[in-house]
Amino acid sequence: MKFSEQWLREWVNPSISTEVLADQLTMAGLEVDGIEPVAAEFDKVVVGEVIELSAHPDADKLRVCKVNVGDKEPLSIVCGAANVEVGMKVPTALVGAKLPGIKIKKSKLRGVESFGMLCSAKEIGLADSAEGLLPLEDDATVGDSVRDYLKLEDVSIELGITPNRGDCLGMAGIAREVGVLNRMDVVGPEIKPIKATHKTDLKVTLTADDDCPQYCGRVIKGINPKAITPMWMQEKLRRAGLRSLSPTVDVTNYVLLELGQPMHAFDLAKIDKAIEVRHATQGESLELLDGQTIELTPGSLLIADQSKPLALAGIMGGEQSAVQDDTTDIFLESAYFNPISIAGKARSYGLHTDSSHRFERGVSPDLQATAIERATQLLLDIVGGEPGPVVIKSVSKKLPKPTPISLREARVERVLGTRLQTKDIEDILTRLGMRLDANKQGWKVTAPLFRFDMEIEEDLIEELARIFGYNNLPLDRPSAPLMLQPLPETVVGMRRIRQLMADLGYQESITYSFVDKQIQDIIEPEKESVALANPISSDMAVMRTSLWPGLIQVAQFNLHRQQNRLFLFECVCSAKL
Repeated sequence: MKFSEQWLREWVNPSISTEVLADQLTMAGLEVDGIEPVAAEFDKVVVGEVIELSAHPDADKLRVCKVNVGDKEPLSIVCGAANVEVGMKVPTALVGAKLPGIKIKKSKLRGVESFGMLCSAKEIGLADSAEGLLPLEDDATVGDSVRDYLKLEDVSIELGITPNRGDCLGMAGIAREVGVLNRMDVVGPEIKPIKATHKTDLKVTLTADDDCPQYCGRVIKGINPKAITPMWMQEKLRRAGLRSLSPTVDVTNYVLLELGQPMHAFDLAKIDKAIEVRHATQGESLELLDGQTIELTPGSLLIADQSKPLALAGIMGGEQSAVQDDTTDIFLESAYFNPISIAGKARSYGLHTDSSHRFERGVSPDLQATAIERATQLLLDIVGGEPGPVVIKSVSKKLPKPTPISLREARVERVLGTRLQTKDIEDILTRLGMRLDANKQGWKVTAPLFRFDMEIEEDLIEELARIFGYNNLPLDRPSAPLMLQPLPETVVGMRRIRQLMADLGYQESITYSFVDKQIQDIIEPEKESVALANPISSDMAVMRTSLWPGLIQVAQFNLHRQQNRLFLFECVCSAKL
């Protein structure tokens, strides 16, 4: 999971440095794998506005731009980008600017002086490649620093999330953890139900309700296919390692990163009447969004309409029903899949997607409707349109249910070796989203649906330990009576033998239990070797019956490398070391 620190601080903003934040997350079990700046170093790049364009006198592909950069006189800059146009706001590197790998100087291009450079995303280190200039939005103030406008004084933090913490594969989950660790409230976006403005919907049938017990969808009609994803969303996606594709796709990716709920958008015109969640049958195939066509294994979970598969459920959508540049009506979907039904399916097709990664670990069954409302809210702001009613098909008896867990205060003290204040226990668990009902011995704790890993009392105690801080637990060593055992003088321990051999100049060799059958047959021809069913290589094909084959192979390896002075020994493992 990769995310922007600035985005996290929109949810919860403790007064700590990036380094302290990373240490907190790591010690809480969300290991920080990397921290990197969101942009390369550059300076003297400002927001410029192209106010005039003229053809270059000696080059057909070059144009002379007059660029307003604020309080200075308009600059004359020669540009070869195809997308430059009058009125466009674009990053403008002034003379003396330092960009990644280049310093901007006053120059002449085919005889015309140029006093700066209009920049693409690649030239200011925001992308590995770019087809044209980076257009800035209308709210950009001419003359302002591009670093300030794009808020590039930021870092991307990458977490190594363990399989049991699927709840932290979204900004909401990470913010919750940071809020608990710093005893702060978390303030996420306000998500309200969007009122339907038309009655169009699609019938949903859950044929495979064991694997998909809940499915939500909504039709949005009349979106603007020419709309552009706002810069703030493009940047959040980029800093999380995702590329901006189109407003509709970007919104579904954004909700995935924000809430941890994978979503998909279909072109409504390409859906045949209704949605059915079912298993694949023999002979079916599906062209995926990545361009490859797969032969579906019978039993694979599908999102389909009345005539064809639309998507490989929980993994990837199909190309035939994908949103295109001219799509005006869409169907948004959001579903809960049983993790067991998705686990391993992506790998069986040679795939691994952000969606499958989350569904395999478990997505909360109470997120689907919230994700639909959030995506609708964002889409209406960006591409407009008219939302229909939210269709929710659910088989409640097949959805996971929370089970109360008994937590004894005395047990907490016994396991952790220290006494936590009652108010601290209640505060930690409540901030983690758990419901507490006090009793004489402690509490009945009901974990939220997104915490699939909470099953027994020790799970709750582990939560208390990691939030309280492992380094804050006592360091007292356990004490216990010891009984000395007699040690016969005639017995020499293996450790002592190893030390004696090392004192004599020998080096201990530890070889594999698998050896070359030819060497073993030469040394002990009378013994039958146990052959491996699937050996790593021919010289590791049988189980050894003696230490000699391994030692001989070690000696042979060294002699082939001109190491002629060898003193080697090997020991059979012994319980008494």
